[in-house]
Amino acid sequence: MSTSEAVATAIAPRPPAGELARRVLALAAPTTLLSALQVVALLIETVIAARLGRSALAGWAVVLPFSLLLGQMSAGAMGGGVVSAIARALGARKEEEASALAVHALLIALGFAAMFVVVLAVFPRTVLPWIGGPEAAAAAVPYSIALFGFGAIPAWLANTLASILRGAGKHALAARVLNFCWIAYPILGFVLAETLGFGLLGLGVGFAVCFWIAAGVMALVVFSGAAGFRPDLRVKLRWPLFRRILAVGAIACCLAFVANMATILVTARLASYGPVAVAAYGVSARLEFMMIPLAFGVGSALTALVGRSVGQGDWETARRTAWVGGLMALAVCSAVGVTVALFPLTFANLFASDAEVAAIAARALGFIGPAFGGFGLGMAMYFAAMGAGRMGYPVAAGLSRLGIAVGGGWLLGDQLGWGMDGQFLAVALGVTAYGVLTAVAVRPGVWGPSRTGA
Repeated sequence: MSTSEAVATAIAPRPPAGELARRVLALAAPTTLLSALQVVALLIETVIAARLGRSALAGWAVVLPFSLLLGQMSAGAMGGGVVSAIARALGARKEEEASALAVHALLIALGFAAMFVVVLAVFPRTVLPWIGGPEAAAAAVPYSIALFGFGAIPAWLANTLASILRGAGKHALAARVLNFCWIAYPILGFVLAETLGFGLLGLGVGFAVCFWIAAGVMALVVFSGAAGFRPDLRVKLRWPLFRRILAVGAIACCLAFVANMATILVTARLASYGPVAVAAYGVSARLEFMMIPLAFGVGSALTALVGRSVGQGDWETARRTAWVGGLMALAVCSAVGVTVALFPLTFANLFASDAEVAAIAARALGFIGPAFGGFGLGMAMYFAAMGAGRMGYPVAAGLSRLGIAVGGGWLLGDQLGWGMDGQFLAVALGVTAYGVLTAVAVRPGVWGPSRTGA
């Protein structure tokens, strides 16, 4: 044990594991409710896409990694940078600085939203055929234009405004508005896609409408001063304020990009098997990424609790808290994953109306389902690492997942002749490696005071 940790131990007794679990659960509860609503909404979205037919499901699967990336970057990754910066400013009683940070955060949001608009709404016919092939891309292009052309800007604004509110301690208010989105979206999406017959285009428009409303309501709240300050759009822009947000958010965005690149590249590899394989993997990937909201509730609590312990110099409690929360996420996600792996065809049939698509999706889930637990563990430890300021291992873990999923798929699927099964196994191995590498970092040699005392 280091000298700093010995001092922290002498100052206050370490809480038992049960107390740490109680703390994690207390902070995780509000976010977990929001995450549960998001999970239900996204599962309904998958069912709607499947009911539209094989071609529509393949088109939806091609766009899926980008829609996931949009949510992860705007809410969790860059959102974490916004929450951190606003909270530090208000903690130091610098309301004017918090107001300026809020404006800088919104400009960052518009910049990132513009990238999604340009790539996926202006040039979808260039990008999407490379990933899913011409047939899947034909169904994906109108959906991509609607989803990102009309929805990227409000999604980034709504999630950034929510992060501003969370940074000011208004978690419940932010959650209530986003809860509206995830309750209304599947209803509106179903009406537009099926009842009115707009297909995937209706899903994209429904998403955009819900988030424009959410962004508008949150803007009214934030600019009314409910966060404890009134942002002034006439504020002088300063690079140090941009940097304060980006120092946390940019690294997290890179990790989200790497995670989704694995899905994008695996989808591109499976395109050689035809749109049926692309659609089937979309079902599997959707269920895999459902672990993110499940782990996010615990993870958001870990960021705060671990950060608090590290700020007090108590690295031992920080590590123990991370492991308590990580094991919670591992248990929940493992239970889901094992259930899916035991009954893969049952779950595949829930989200695929085409028998051939369901059969291939079941094959994928048989391999990938048991790895869900590792994914949940990795996500929880990633959020804990944000609180500890120890992001090296999560970066390495994300890169290893990408390398194993793509490179391993080439080796097992192409070189050893295992076909799609080899690719599915490589995805499972990559997800498992991600969880293991992120977790092994939580040890004294890595999570401890740096030479500068950090």
